[in-house]
Amino acid sequence: MPLVLAANRDEFYARPSLALGQWPEAEGVYAGRDLEAGGTWLGLGPDGRFAALTNIRDPGQALGRRSRGELVARFLTSTVSIDEYVDDIGSRAAEYSGFNLLLGAAGRLCYFNQRDRRLQELATGVYGLSNAGLDTPWPKLVKAREGLAAQLDDPDPEGLLALLKDPDRAADALLPDTGVGLATESLLSSVFIASPTYGTRASTALIVGADGARRIVERSFGPYGGALGEVDLTL
Repeated sequence: MPLVLAANRDEFYARPSLALGQWPEAEGVYAGRDLEAGGTWLGLGPDGRFAALTNIRDPGQALGRRSRGELVARFLTSTVSIDEYVDDIGSRAAEYSGFNLLLGAAGRLCYFNQRDRRLQELATGVYGLSNAGLDTPWPKLVKAREGLAAQLDDPDPEGLLALLKDPDRAADALLPDTGVGLATESLLSSVFIASPTYGTRASTALIVGADGARRIVERSFGPYGGALGEVDLTL
């Protein structure tokens, strides 16, 4: 299995979006869609393309004038190599607020951090990515990464989605200090976030087989973590 992924998208519930589906204007692209800016946070493209994005949490950072979601959308709808794509966005990285980008194509998976501006090809292994750099050991990242590793002998979407539903918060003494205050750090410290206004909007499990077949399952959620629906695709 070349790629096994478990990912949560956390966002304000009031921000409108569409669930995972094929984009009518882009053949072979399957992703959710942010209806406010038109981009996406995670998706699949033709010829095995994959891309995903997380924001970097830093309330003091300058706000970029462009939406980060377009970075995923543009890669999925393009045919350029990972290196060519990163060369392009690297020169314009300051136009966006802080982000992490995962890009997959032609049997490679690469990581790009907007602040380091260095493309890193990921070797075989188990990785975790939240709202800081790759493998920054926040409590929920460490817990989720260990949970993922424990499933890799026989991964299945149900197990991956169960991993993503963990609501337990970290102890205050273990929380990072990202400048958002203790109460917010605590709220954001669980793998699955639920509140009246902000939380986990989508949980996604992706398994790519050795033959290139891809199964992607997405569950959507509303305020307080209320279930809204599920999409299950085999491509």
